[in-house]
Amino acid sequence: MRRRTPPPPSPLPQRDGIDPVRVRLPGEGAWATVREHLVERLTGAGPGVVDAMFDAGLVVGADGRAVAPDAAYVPGMFVWFHRELPPEVPVPFPLEVVHRDEHIVVVDKPHFLATTPRGGHVTETALARLRRELVIPTLGAAHRLDRLTAGLVLFTVRPEERGAYQTLFRDRRVRKEYEAVAPYDPALALPRTVRSRIVKERGTLTAREVEGEPNAVSRVELIEHRADGLAHYRLVPATGQTHQLRVHLNALGVPILGDPLYPVVTDPVPAGDFRRPLQLLARALEFTDPVTGVAHRFRSGRTLRAWSSYATWSGQ
Repeated sequence: MRRRTPPPPSPLPQRDGIDPVRVRLPGEGAWATVREHLVERLTGAGPGVVDAMFDAGLVVGADGRAVAPDAAYVPGMFVWFHRELPPEVPVPFPLEVVHRDEHIVVVDKPHFLATTPRGGHVTETALARLRRELVIPTLGAAHRLDRLTAGLVLFTVRPEERGAYQTLFRDRRVRKEYEAVAPYDPALALPRTVRSRIVKERGTLTAREVEGEPNAVSRVELIEHRADGLAHYRLVPATGQTHQLRVHLNALGVPILGDPLYPVVTDPVPAGDFRRPLQLLARALEFTDPVTGVAHRFRSGRTLRAWSSYATWSGQ
C-alpha cells in the first residue's frame, strides 16, 4: 500500500488560536491559475473576497511567499491563508484547568463553549481559548463534548501523541461519568442499562432510535429526587453515539432540563443568551495514560444549577 506524503508544515502562524486554512490543489482540473480554483472553491466567501486576499498577499505557498493572482495552477500544490472570521459573542464563563503536564491538559468546560472550531463557533471554543491562554499552539482535542454540555475534556500537548489518547476513547478504555437533572418519574425503575440503536443523519439536528443491533449503551442511576418533581441522575455511557445520553433519557420519558432538541426542537436562542443551560455535566474521566502509564482520575467541580437553585436556573 502506497503511503501518502505528509503535507509540508504551515508557513503561517496561528491567529487567535486558529490554524490557517490549508488547501491542496486537486490533481485534475481545468483551472489555469491558482486564483481561478480558489474563486470556484470558496464561493461561500462572497464576491471579491478571494481577489482581495490575493491583492493583499494573504495567500501563500509552502515557502511563505505570497502567491500571485496569475500564478499557474500546479496539481498537488499547497497554499495557505487565514479566514476572515465574523465577530463572536464571548462565552462569559471560565474554562478551568484541572490538570496539566507535558503530555495532556484536562479542563472543566462551561456550558455554551464548543470544544473545537465548527460552524459559527471558531475563536470562542475551548481549543482556541486554551491555545491562547496557555500559549500551547500544538494543543489538540482527544475527544469532544457537546457545546451545550459542561464538564471534563481531555486535550493533548504533542501532535505525535494525540493518536494514542484518541485510541483510548475509540477502544472504550476511558470510564466516563455524567450527571443530569431531569423530571422524576416514580414509575421508572432504576438503575437500568439502556441499549438501543441510535442514528443521526447529516444535516439533521437530532439523533433518533431505530430498530437494529444496539450501538448505544448507557447505565442510568437515580442519585436523588425531591418534592418539586425533579431528580438528579448519574449516567455512565459505555459507548459514544451523538447525543446518546440525551436520546436515552428522553426515550425513558425524563428529558434533560434545558434541552433544545429533545423531546422537541425549539427555536434557536439569540446570540448571547446564556440562560437555562442544558443540565448535563461530564462529571468524571478515568483512564490509564497510554504514554506515562499513570492511572488518572479527574472530577469536575461544577454544579448543575437547576438542582442547586432551580429558581436561579429558570429565571423565576
